[in-house]
Amino acid sequence: MSGIAGFVDFSRPAEGPVAADDRVLLRRMTDALRHRGPEAGGGWHSPRAALGHRLHAAALPRSAARLEGVDGQADVRPFSAVFTPTPSAAVFDGRLLETAHLREELTRHSHRLANPTDAELVLRAHLEWGEAGAARLVGDFAFALWDGRRGQLVLGRDRLGVTPLYWAEVPGGVVFGSEPKALLAHPGFTAEVDPEGLADLFIVAGKRPGDAVLRHLHEVRPGWTVCFARGETHHRRYWQLTAQPHTDSPAETVERVRDLLDAAVAARSRADVPLGALLSGGIDSSAITAFAAADRRRRRAGKLGTYSVDFAGGERDFAADALHVDRDAPYVRAVAGHLATAHTEVLLEPPALAAELGATLRARDMPGVGDLDASLLLLFREVRRHVAVALSGEGADDIFGGFPWFRAEAERPSGSFPWSAGVTDRNAVLAPELRQKLDLHAALESRYREALSEVPYLGAESRPERRAREVTYLQLTRFLPFLLDRKDRMSMASGLEVRLPFTDHRLVEYVWNVPWSLRRTGGVEKSLLRDAVSGLLPELVVRRPKSGFPFGQSPEYLDAVRAGVLRLVDDEPSAPALALLDADALRRLASPDGPWTNGTFTPPPWLPRALLLNRWLTEYNVRIVL
Repeated sequence: MSGIAGFVDFSRPAEGPVAADDRVLLRRMTDALRHRGPEAGGGWHSPRAALGHRLHAAALPRSAARLEGVDGQADVRPFSAVFTPTPSAAVFDGRLLETAHLREELTRHSHRLANPTDAELVLRAHLEWGEAGAARLVGDFAFALWDGRRGQLVLGRDRLGVTPLYWAEVPGGVVFGSEPKALLAHPGFTAEVDPEGLADLFIVAGKRPGDAVLRHLHEVRPGWTVCFARGETHHRRYWQLTAQPHTDSPAETVERVRDLLDAAVAARSRADVPLGALLSGGIDSSAITAFAAADRRRRRAGKLGTYSVDFAGGERDFAADALHVDRDAPYVRAVAGHLATAHTEVLLEPPALAAELGATLRARDMPGVGDLDASLLLLFREVRRHVAVALSGEGADDIFGGFPWFRAEAERPSGSFPWSAGVTDRNAVLAPELRQKLDLHAALESRYREALSEVPYLGAESRPERRAREVTYLQLTRFLPFLLDRKDRMSMASGLEVRLPFTDHRLVEYVWNVPWSLRRTGGVEKSLLRDAVSGLLPELVVRRPKSGFPFGQSPEYLDAVRAGVLRLVDDEPSAPALALLDADALRRLASPDGPWTNGTFTPPPWLPRALLLNRWLTEYNVRIVL
């Protein structure tokens, strides 16, 4: 991954000189994304449009010609092409896969392609087919292009939303960027939050598609393009899930999944920089590791480096809960030994989690999920010392039905987002004044109904099959985006590119229509995936139950969070977060006798969230609009 940013001012003349301040402003916006591409950067300007980018090490070999920049860095220019009297240009973040067919098509249409970059392919596809060109792109990507022929800015995003892209309307035009911080570097966009944004923040996995926490901030929806012209904005969907009858036999289904996953891993294993795999010992990451190791053997590329995470004292402090069945270490060792990988265990100190909360906030530009963010950031930071690109098993649980609530929903639907079911009073921690303007239960219900209305059904399905289809859709469109945001921000803050084979849209399309009975044969979670990799991994790993990402069950971390919250409510009465949160409720949660664990997370998620919320409101100078 890399980073892109820019702006368009439609109030300016179409021809004439580039405003001198534009170059300074674009540089300021791309500098805000320097962590996404510390190796190189560049920019392109026209009288109305400015497009800029930062490039990650993994993207450099695919970039355009380099010129020495004024700061001593390589200045990698986005591709631009003269089309009629006015130029068009594109900037690109991500990676296109399997581009041979696209190059052949463009060549047949008289495009001259010597050694095209991904940005050039995107631009030429648009010049040839307009917004329909996005449907010909395969991979994980976000792009912005200026169509000089029509005076239009076009933004586009990959089908599953692996690569982020934000935009906002500003006086005279539009500003865009890979992260909110790029837009916040533009004087036309300021940090404000209203009740809808707070609902996005507090609900966590269930936000409004196309909108973000900050007021007036939007995301390009996965599988969509957005076209801006003077006085109008047009949204176009180029991809969506469709319900189709599944006609393959069980054996054919297993073979098809194996082939699709093998191809997805191989396509994402090509890199001109060191590449490894994240290995937890679960079926998802172990499957990716098995296919990646096999791909390296076929190419005689040497041993695959693998990386796992654990916490100091983990063997002593570990306590099983609903999402953490057992420790990863024995399974990791079994996979690494079986596949002969070059394995490294990253050992984290739990107290360091509290110290990294500020770093996770700056990575997200908004409050996140506390230790779950911090532990991932620390892992990625350590892995980056060894490799620039890592493969991950993220997304498998969403596609194959690995989370525990899949089975529960098939048997007894909750009537809500399944990961949110069971919470009795979401408003309990809100300040009394905020409760008058924000009802988190009503917001959650509204968003659930909106999501459910989008589900494409397949005629007459049994009740469990219909609910499994609904839950899979909710996972892919509401829960997975939360995981992808977390992965993107924590990895990019560490300078590590993380690639996700399970989000290959062809694999997703296929498994989406596989009946629930085949995805969970014999009542075994993800039985389809397990059968697809049977024989490639040790049997104890193939049959290991789902266990979540490890977290630090340490008294030092718990005490640090508790002390921070008590300082907030007792010593900082004017703290901005206390205008939104109930100090007495937080004090009860943080007391020594408080509910330190609710069976899922430790500590209660409101505690680190309160600390992050206060830092966010302060450091980002967020204006609350109620």
